[in-house]
Amino acid sequence: MQSILTFITKLTHYCLQSLHHRYVNWTTPGPTSLLLLTLTDLSRSKSELVAENTLLRKPLIILHRQVKRPACTRTDRMLLVLLARIVRSWKQAIFIVQPETLLRWHRQGFKLLWRYKSRATSATPKIPAETVTLIQEMARDNRLWGAERIRGELLKLGIRVCKRTIQKYMRVMRTTRPRGQQTWGTFLHSHAQLIWACDFLPVTDLFFRSLFAFFIIELKSRKVIHVGVTRSPTDAWTAQQLREATAFGVGPKYLIRDHDAKFGMGFARVVWTSHIEILKTPYHAPRANAVCERFLGSVRRECLDHLLILHEKQLEPRPQCVCRLLQPGTTASRDQTAASRAESWISTSRSHRSQGSQLPDSGWVTS
Repeated sequence: MQSILTFITKLTHYCLQSLHHRYVNWTTPGPTSLLLLTLTDLSRSKSELVAENTLLRKPLIILHRQVKRPACTRTDRMLLVLLARIVRSWKQAIFIVQPETLLRWHRQGFKLLWRYKSRATSATPKIPAETVTLIQEMARDNRLWGAERIRGELLKLGIRVCKRTIQKYMRVMRTTRPRGQQTWGTFLHSHAQLIWACDFLPVTDLFFRSLFAFFIIELKSRKVIHVGVTRSPTDAWTAQQLREATAFGVGPKYLIRDHDAKFGMGFARVVWTSHIEILKTPYHAPRANAVCERFLGSVRRECLDHLLILHEKQLEPRPQCVCRLLQPGTTASRDQTAASRAESWISTSRSHRSQGSQLPDSGWVTS
């Protein structure tokens, strides 16, 4: 008998919830039906109608300020959020801001509330002043020590301090970069005349086949040192390109490259025999090789995007054309390929902002 009564009670409760849900859906006003809006208002309570009228009147007051974009003050935002809490159909009633904006204001108020509740009870630090002074002295006298190293030194003295607390008090003393360290940009600027950079430029021809153009440029003058084009770039082919670029003992001190698998053991062997030091860029850090990346972007935007590549020979550089073009008083020939034109134009005719909007250093480009 008890189980039957429990089942009847649950069934009654479920039916009432279903009816309430259907009633709420039926009484929710639509965006365009004026008759349904009027009929719905007849079944609503007076307090809810007053709250909705206040919610509608508040945006009108804001619009009466006669500005192009009404600016809601903090009081306006608080009042709109409170009224939207009372009015069931607040999404249809408000029209000067988006419903997502009103929800964002509510989340911001929630964050402010919990920030107020989580505030420190007192302004005085929870660790002694002598410990704070010791942390700052260690950070000032040992510029290469991090927060974890200072925490270990404090543990030797029997002082237990959180790593975040040490970082907070270290920040006051570490206003400048530690001595003896330089940025990557400073290194490139100081040794630009001794650095080459290389990278692959993927190209898709008219028949959606892949081509790869291999470029080597000099950072100081932005001159193109070497260009090679192939459909299947292997380690042996890449090593041969570097061997041709460093012929007759001409080569840089440093060579910047990424972690591409095309740079294998054969490429490393040519680098070692040419007495070149490899500088590998970090993973997913194209700005470490920004000069070469910007150069490849210029080749794509200013040359390849305006051409339809039909076959590999259209991109293969021709040394005789490049050498003839680089001679003073000569012009481009018709048998010159796209890669040769881009190479010679960027090396001899295009101004570079890093060179003070001047042309690269005059000279011959090795191909």
